[in-house]
Amino acid sequence: MSEHRRVHLGDLVAAPSTWNPARLDGDTTFTYIDLTAVDQKSKVVANPREVLVREAPSRARQVVADRDVLVSTVRPNLNAVALVPTSLDSAIASTGFCVLRPNPTRLDSSYLFHWVKTPEFVSHMVRRATGASYPAVSDRTVLSSEIPLPPLPEQQRIAAILDQADALRAKRQVMLADLETLTQSVFVDIFGNPATNPQNLSVEPFGAHVRSIRYGTGSPPTYVAEGIPFIRATNVKAGTISSKDLKFISRIDAEKISKCQVGLGDLIVVRSGVNTGDCALIPAVYDGAFAAFDLIVELEHDDAVYYNFLINSPFGKQQILPLSRRAAQPHLNADQLAKLDFIAPLPEQKAEFSQHIAAIDRLRLRFTASLSALDHLFASLQADAFRGNL
Repeated sequence: MSEHRRVHLGDLVAAPSTWNPARLDGDTTFTYIDLTAVDQKSKVVANPREVLVREAPSRARQVVADRDVLVSTVRPNLNAVALVPTSLDSAIASTGFCVLRPNPTRLDSSYLFHWVKTPEFVSHMVRRATGASYPAVSDRTVLSSEIPLPPLPEQQRIAAILDQADALRAKRQVMLADLETLTQSVFVDIFGNPATNPQNLSVEPFGAHVRSIRYGTGSPPTYVAEGIPFIRATNVKAGTISSKDLKFISRIDAEKISKCQVGLGDLIVVRSGVNTGDCALIPAVYDGAFAAFDLIVELEHDDAVYYNFLINSPFGKQQILPLSRRAAQPHLNADQLAKLDFIAPLPEQKAEFSQHIAAIDRLRLRFTASLSALDHLFASLQADAFRGNL
């Protein structure tokens, strides 16, 4: 099949009606969709809010309808787009959105929605954005962009295929989220609520269960393109090590800070900044990596699994927060961490929890691999669809 002809979006959509709150009773409320209401990851209107007319923001001016497509004109690289659901018909949207209302005889809403999520559309918007600190595009930029336009039945066929592929990805994402809930349930089932300690478990200082607590380096070496992973606080994400923006150091520099090396099963705890107290177990992929100015804790395996979850829990954060806020900047030192009192379960309880976590982690790996495969499949279908090859 050949690539579809392209048409300017402005020739295929109608402008939304406008709304003036000054004409209404100030004590009535309206449903408002501002830029923060759209979840950039799931591409849905997740958090609309009810607002008093007399408190209407100056940007609350556009009346949206069922099946309108919202495209945020602010920071287009984030691709905050959404399809308006029936439940939000007649809601009021911010002028920070370009509201696209397709002509139903020429353009299918679902097809349009899939188009504005494509890398091609996003790249086009990013290239035309203006403003260094607050990049944005105008409605005119969005409307002057082009969309591949097959006949309407073909648009609907393409949209149905992409909808189905997207639904499979969403199911996998829900399953991954359910695993997090399962972990919490397993913890409470075995140990009870750590805040109330219903099993009357002994309470002991964290330091009584660690082999050592040491510091990472406060003076990171020069980063290199390839080398040994260098884990910073921004890579520690409440139980996991994120590879996003991971840095590397040379072997020569690593030898100079050998005391900062981490190994499989070590617990790394963020000691300062906005995520003070976040911690994560070092997985096999980062065995032999090096750590920045954080706390490196060596424990027995079952202890490490238990305390990784406990310290990241709301209860753990409540214990750490008062300590870290004694300074002007949130800050946690090794002595403070070692003296923190936590419930100390029996070894067999920690072993049972560790076994459950291992099983959950195996499921998580399977689901993550499946989701990655579905992401690749969706990207391939998406590219083929708008090239006329689907």
